[in-house]
Amino acid sequence: MPRTNTRSTFNVRRLNHSPLSIIHRQWSVLARVSVAALLLAGSYGCTLAKVDVNVVSERTSLENQVLGTYNALSEDVLLVASVRGVSPTGKVETPPKHSPEQQEAAQALENIAFHADDVEALKRLGWVGENLEGTLTSFSREVPEKAPADLKTFAGRFGEGEFRQVVNEVNRSREILMLRVVQTNENFTAKDLPAIRRVFARVNRQNSAPGTKVQEDDGKWVTR
Repeated sequence: MPRTNTRSTFNVRRLNHSPLSIIHRQWSVLARVSVAALLLAGSYGCTLAKVDVNVVSERTSLENQVLGTYNALSEDVLLVASVRGVSPTGKVETPPKHSPEQQEAAQALENIAFHADDVEALKRLGWVGENLEGTLTSFSREVPEKAPADLKTFAGRFGEGEFRQVVNEVNRSREILMLRVVQTNENFTAKDLPAIRRVFARVNRQNSAPGTKVQEDDGKWVTR
């Protein structure tokens, strides 16, 4: 049966340092953990959504803006996750109300963190790959003969219904976050969304582990 993403309320305090970016661990691997994702993991006990924004060498102005806006979005989500805090004087403070868009972005990041381990396994199996749109593309669900025992066990219990649910939920969450980048940066409009997708796709591709499928700029699929 598909796993249920059980929700809970987070009780945190805002930290003084800037949170690191979260794009994926399916939205990426081998990277730094954002403060927001760290708090989510404490509640769910799952592997976190991660990204290393430093892998983008010689970044363009657009890339800097996109990734900078995403970092700010991570901080915004941290505040959404907070139910209340304590001031230096010991007074309990209730956080401000948040918009539906902020809540939706927080939920999207939570979904990505929740499914991170499964997506990583799906990528190792070759069942999904990182495309040019900043989302996951599905492939045939064949188990490679040389797959490690843990992946074969995973594949044996991961049914078609759960596979589709996870991919659809992760892709929807990524779409929400990319759109949120447009909404929260006054320099972006809907016309910039295709370019923003390419930025995320590039980061996804560069952060993908060896042996996983990625789509190159010319549209061809390759195995890293």
